[in-house]
Amino acid sequence: MLEYHDREWGVPVHDDRLLFEFLILEGAQAGLSWMTILRKRDAYRKAFKAFDPGTVARFSNATVERLLTNSAIVRNRRKIESAVRNARAVQAIAREQGSFDRYIWSFVGGRPKRNAWKTMGDIPAETAESRAMSKDLIKRGANFVGPTICYAFMQATGLVNDHLVRCFRYRQLSVTTRA
Repeated sequence: MLEYHDREWGVPVHDDRLLFEFLILEGAQAGLSWMTILRKRDAYRKAFKAFDPGTVARFSNATVERLLTNSAIVRNRRKIESAVRNARAVQAIAREQGSFDRYIWSFVGGRPKRNAWKTMGDIPAETAESRAMSKDLIKRGANFVGPTICYAFMQATGLVNDHLVRCFRYRQLSVTTRA
């Protein structure tokens, strides 16, 4: 967790494949600990073909059934089927918007929102932006993308800087993400 926090969490992501990966992993995490998902991340990358949305969108029912027997990932039918469904939604969004990146970043005006939280208790579970993202993704056919999942996704991919102000990463990411 420390390595993930220090190197990856909150760093702005502008790669469609990596954004898709985080979207799927955040959905898989629902009801579980993030540590559980981090431990299974390499297995997810293998099972979901490096999170290529085009490949995942073509997963058949037989592939879903095979994934349900893979103990290295979370074996939840709804979550696995959601990854396939969300891959299709991500592809449609990318075709319409030019990229999934452009679409996702539109919810924060194209640049990271810099918060200034002093304590963990200050950090909300969802925001107006995550509610808007959730609503629009659901309208486009995605699932496992509720406002709380979307906010965790926004935090992980650097759409928001939610490191506490006393955290060294807060300052580092504030400097590297200024316009």
